[in-house]
Amino acid sequence: MYEMKEEYKTGIEAIDEQHKKLFDIADRAYMLLKDEYTIDKYDKIVTIIKELKDYTAYHFKFEEEYMDSIGYKRMFTQKIEHAEFIKKLDEIDFDKIDKDQDKYILSILQYLNDWLVEHIYEKDKLIGK
Repeated sequence: MYEMKEEYKTGIEAIDEQHKKLFDIADRAYMLLKDEYTIDKYDKIVTIIKELKDYTAYHFKFEEEYMDSIGYKRMFTQKIEHAEFIKKLDEIDFDKIDKDQDKYILSILQYLNDWLVEHIYEKDKLIGK
């Protein structure tokens, strides 16, 4: 369901590849949500969240260094949005995940969907211009 489409590309190959990885993580979360044969999804949810945290930290650092190197004027706003994304992941209550796993996956997907569409499409594309 989640895939990196042409309209999300910034024109900066390294950033586009990293965004593709974020779409891949979102797609794995979606596939887990739709997996009706796995009853206990807790460990897989935690793995996805950990990967998302690790990968976004790497990606945001790279993206911010790139923006700094080109003197990108909207970098401050980007850094704030990146920090808010990391904060949201840091605030995850792992006890709540176990109570209603599918509901929690859905909430992660909604947040990721908003991020992928709004931030990448509307903000990151401007970096390449």
